[in-house]
Amino acid sequence: MKTLLYLLMWPVLHLYSWLLLKLNIHHGEPLPHGPQILVANHPTTADPFFVAWLARGPSCILITELAFRVPLFGAYLRRAGHIPVAMGNGRAAFTAAVAAIKAGRKVIIFPEGDLSPRDSFCKAHSGAARLALFTGAPVIPVGIALPWEGMRFRKEVFGAETVTSRWPVRTPYAMTMGRPLRFKGDADDRTQVAAVTDAIMQHIAALVHQSRLRLRPEHKHGFAPIVADLAG
Repeated sequence: MKTLLYLLMWPVLHLYSWLLLKLNIHHGEPLPHGPQILVANHPTTADPFFVAWLARGPSCILITELAFRVPLFGAYLRRAGHIPVAMGNGRAAFTAAVAAIKAGRKVIIFPEGDLSPRDSFCKAHSGAARLALFTGAPVIPVGIALPWEGMRFRKEVFGAETVTSRWPVRTPYAMTMGRPLRFKGDADDRTQVAAVTDAIMQHIAALVHQSRLRLRPEHKHGFAPIVADLAG
């Protein structure tokens, strides 16, 4: 069922990107085989599905549990095996992500835990770093960029909560996938987890910069150098 739902997602994304986006994608190198952790910045609400598209195989996304409350869409998320992240209960999401990695699946995490501020990042959570250290799975960083003016904002109501979603519409949308990173260490060592979290975000920031460069009309799609090797 999960594989079928993944395959059904492809034509929807193809149609969305063909009608509403000018996709610009750069792969640093081929993805490794086996389980992996894809991490990205989060400028728009649509990002999880385009990162899943890049993953090229069934994957599970850590998504706010508010999305699981949406009729029909929430049912799709559950059946597809995506992981709800409830406020104050990150442990359950972490346990589910470990199980997915051990089952050989790809896990997609947005370390900021929320939509990115304009031209900046939220303070990153440590879940991706802890998952990488705990499982040994490679981390694949992704940097996403698009013009702020290319987003459409909508108010979404979930019970007593109202959130603002952002959707890229009729705009360039650039994604840069970096090389796999591997980290070794103790997932319970807070100092080490903090260092790995910072390293992951530095790689994402460098890839966002590369994506922004390719949004410029005069740019010849060059590939700027990645930050220094930060993986252990």
